[in-house]
Amino acid sequence: MNFPASWLPISESSDFSLANLPFGIFSHASQPPRVGVAVGEYIIDMTAAAQLGVFDQAEVAVSVFEQSTLNALMNGGRAQASRLRTILQHELTTPNSTLHQAADRVLVRQKDAHMHLPVAIGDYTDFYSSLEHATNVGKLFRPEQPLMPNWKHLPVAYHGRASSVQVSGVPVRRPFGQVLPAGADAPVFIPTQALDYELELGFLIGKNSISGRPIRLEEAEDYIFGFVLVNDWSARDIQRWEYQPLGPFLSKNFATSISSWVVTYDALLPLRVFGPEQTPRPLPHLADEGAHNFSIQLEVAINPADAEPSIFCQTNARHLYWNVRQQIAHHTSSGCNLRVGDLLASGTISGPEPNGHGCLLEQTQAGKIPVNLQDGNQRIYLHDYDEVIMRGYGVQPQGRVGFGEVRAQILPANENP
Repeated sequence: MNFPASWLPISESSDFSLANLPFGIFSHASQPPRVGVAVGEYIIDMTAAAQLGVFDQAEVAVSVFEQSTLNALMNGGRAQASRLRTILQHELTTPNSTLHQAADRVLVRQKDAHMHLPVAIGDYTDFYSSLEHATNVGKLFRPEQPLMPNWKHLPVAYHGRASSVQVSGVPVRRPFGQVLPAGADAPVFIPTQALDYELELGFLIGKNSISGRPIRLEEAEDYIFGFVLVNDWSARDIQRWEYQPLGPFLSKNFATSISSWVVTYDALLPLRVFGPEQTPRPLPHLADEGAHNFSIQLEVAINPADAEPSIFCQTNARHLYWNVRQQIAHHTSSGCNLRVGDLLASGTISGPEPNGHGCLLEQTQAGKIPVNLQDGNQRIYLHDYDEVIMRGYGVQPQGRVGFGEVRAQILPANENP
């Protein structure tokens, strides 16, 4: 659809166009956390709008917007969220609409608000869906066989830690762990010296599935409420010592950062593109057809203390080998059920571009090749007080659809966040 001009000024470069309208949890002044929708430089206070009767036709109780998480709203399903966005698009483009007349009561500037973790996350699953990332990392440690034999047959994943998922802006403390120094016979317990970021795209489940019943590819999209940017922090030296035979544990469980705003699945639909050709063809329950990847430009920058940010990565989510439908189908193929609020993430996204490495492990060749900052300093891994900033957006005919950003600063191991 073509939107008429909005009475609310919205910059063409804003991530939060009328075509987006993502949901989040915010607080302002003395008010408690509640549901908001981002548009331009503002947040629509959904509680205030509902009290004015803006959403009466959507038959959504005001109490849904008074919650400190999006779970109750998500439980209403994609169709309900779509109705709410349609109503807001109409209100924002209609002169003298209820929203327009009450703008001073309903709109809050984003810069004046405090954002909260948008969802109560019950379970967190981290996939390993980027062929470029898996190949690049594999070459560092298994040059004779970069990909494990199973990689092109199923979306590899592990169960992450939901309790340490935090919203953008919350600092990350450098974690302690066991590390085996080069040439040593025994490990030591020290703060990680190889702290890394991982650029990922996550999606949130908005519908409970039935235990014992796999979700088919063609119905997987019905279970997705929306998407967030994810920084799944990693301590590479701790990981090297602990990961065999069961995989990462302390090296990944200390923090995962997600963006404040949840971009709905419907807002991303115009950004769908075909993914890479899958060879060999997956087994029938994973063999997908059609355009089910998303063209989302992604960027990572490191902002050292007292210096300008340096962009370290620019790539696109369209390169992911395994798409979200396949991830859900595989996740539930054993009979595992999904619940409202579950977070599933893509794993590190890297692309074929020269600067398309989604983590420092790849970019520095496992610490062998330092990378340069704009101020002339170098990085192998992250330093204390570095701030990592990730951004993502897509452009569709009706406007830009973006996530804002996910950012967090590294604090020393002996300093509390």
